Amino acid sequence: MAENRASANEEAYREGVPCWVDAQLPDVAAGERFYGELFGWTFEPAHHSCVWARLGGDRVASLAPKTDGRMPTVWTVSFATPDAGALGRRIEAAGGRLVTAPSPVGDLGTAALAADPEGAVFGLWQPGTHRGFERRHVPGTFVWTELYTRNTAAANAFYGSLFRDALFGAGRAPDFGRADVAEVFAAEMPPHFLVHFRVADLEDAVGTVRRLGGRVQAPPFETSYGRVAVVIDNQGASFALLQR
Repeated sequence: MAENRASANEEAYREGVPCWVDAQLPDVAAGERFYGELFGWTFEPAHHSCVWARLGGDRVASLAPKTDGRMPTVWTVSFATPDAGALGRRIEAAGGRLVTAPSPVGDLGTAALAADPEGAVFGLWQPGTHRGFERRHVPGTFVWTELYTRNTAAANAFYGSLFRDALFGAGRAPDFGRADVAEVFAAEMPPHFLVHFRVADLEDAVGTVRRLGGRVQAPPFETSYGRVAVVIDNQGASFALLQR
């Protein structure tokens, strides 16, 4: 466990590494019950009305209430950066846009939301006292994010220009892939990021999702990084389960 924590915190400082995931839900208490049973998470208050999700005492995600009914119910992945303002300017110069400008989250850090040229939304996180995942890559924690896009070459160029060292540097093993949206979803599905959580037994986890009132969006299929199922929780947020 100590090794996982040390590795996660070290990587969280490298720009372009996925460092956090959070879900915006209509009912946070219902989310606690769903994800607590699915992943074994426990919860405690975080900033304002958000809650930390913990596994074995380590911070692994957060749940937040939707403040506007027009907002999507969604899991969002955030990429680490030492300077959210500077990264935001580079995103805009590369053809993306800022959805929300960088703003402080108490002493935890600075957050922003951005969208790539195709409209896929992702977060930026400039760490303060909160660096990011305290544990990952083990069952019940973040393990991968996949960008489903209509133009993988353009996505590689855009994110490569922002995060070249994290994605393509020597010896890197990024937790971030790009694929054509039509490989898994209907062609009309908009480009988006899909957060993956690792599980020990994919069929068992899919069964638990169904039992808790969730749905299966894409039944188990093989990928280059493991066996995956895409599911939707009982409030409408989609995510993936990954068995390696």
